[in-house]
Amino acid sequence: MRILIANDKFKGSLPAEKVGFHIKNSLITVFPAAEFDLCPIADGGEGTALAMTTALAGDWASGPTLDAQGRPISAGYGWVAGASTAIMEMSAASGLAIVEDLELNPLTASTLGTGILIKIALEKGARRILIGIGGSATNDGGLGLALALGYTFKKAGQSFTPTLATLLEADAIEKPAALPSFELIVACDVDNPLLGPRGATRVYGPQKGVHDFPWFERRLEHLADLARRDLGVDPRDVPGAGAAGGLGFGLMAFLDGKLVNGFDMVSAQLGLEARVAAADLVVTGEGSLDEQSLQGKGPGGVARLARHLGKKVVGVAGAVDGSAALRAQFDLLIPIKPLTMPLPEAMRRTGELLESAVRAHAEPLRALS
Repeated sequence: MRILIANDKFKGSLPAEKVGFHIKNSLITVFPAAEFDLCPIADGGEGTALAMTTALAGDWASGPTLDAQGRPISAGYGWVAGASTAIMEMSAASGLAIVEDLELNPLTASTLGTGILIKIALEKGARRILIGIGGSATNDGGLGLALALGYTFKKAGQSFTPTLATLLEADAIEKPAALPSFELIVACDVDNPLLGPRGATRVYGPQKGVHDFPWFERRLEHLADLARRDLGVDPRDVPGAGAAGGLGFGLMAFLDGKLVNGFDMVSAQLGLEARVAAADLVVTGEGSLDEQSLQGKGPGGVARLARHLGKKVVGVAGAVDGSAALRAQFDLLIPIKPLTMPLPEAMRRTGELLESAVRAHAEPLRALS
């Protein structure tokens, strides 16, 4: 019997690879002769880089960069040497969580640090970069990214370095001559355009401190106009262009990035379909399984894939809502948190609770084999 364990993290408690270890440790007592395939997953959000790097047997590296407000930091990213592939998250450099100790200031928040991290990967020899763009602190349309990668802005024929405040003064933009050729795949799970009522500024700006919508809209529109005229690209209306404060636009316009669904990116890179096909039983899970888990989340994607391939699938989570839609996707659902246990205690004891809950479901698990 072959069992695939393809779980996401239990947020705030255990990373995906440790969750998988505990699930395997308990399943061994139920299926002592089974072969196991551990495949930590993610859906393009927080934890994606580490989960994918682990699953692809890569190394975890780090490099000096800047946070969204220009403070020096060290940001981690994955490196798969055999495939010349870097795996990163923009939130590691330009994320909102990193600058939560400061007052929100979207006028100075920049994606420069994300661009620096990409540049570090290219200098390391990356010919493929996978990047998740959730958790942004910025609303600069990728302006900082462009500057970090060597794009030149002009003002009356002279080079200058614009900020958001001075961007309207730029009258031309030039692509760097020495930018190496590489493939950029961007995990993006929103379909917002760059501008307008559903754009970056109006939809996501307020959580970053944006109040003067027209001020930001004028600057993002000007950046898009420059890219259209001088670079011959105009992805402002492409679904996802408005993600991460317009970084989706910037990655497409300046680096020819291809935006894909987060789970689809992870699934393709991990060869998940073939691994599900080779399994007799599939086990997945995350901190909480509910109907939202079926809307682009990793475990929902695993369950759909297992269903499509005719495999039995088990969901393990801290809490399970038991809705009909969720039950229809899983052959067995295993909640690990005792009803009377306070959540903080359960989160501290996640590994222990995982193992005891799975072992307690030994009979229904065996019935699936």
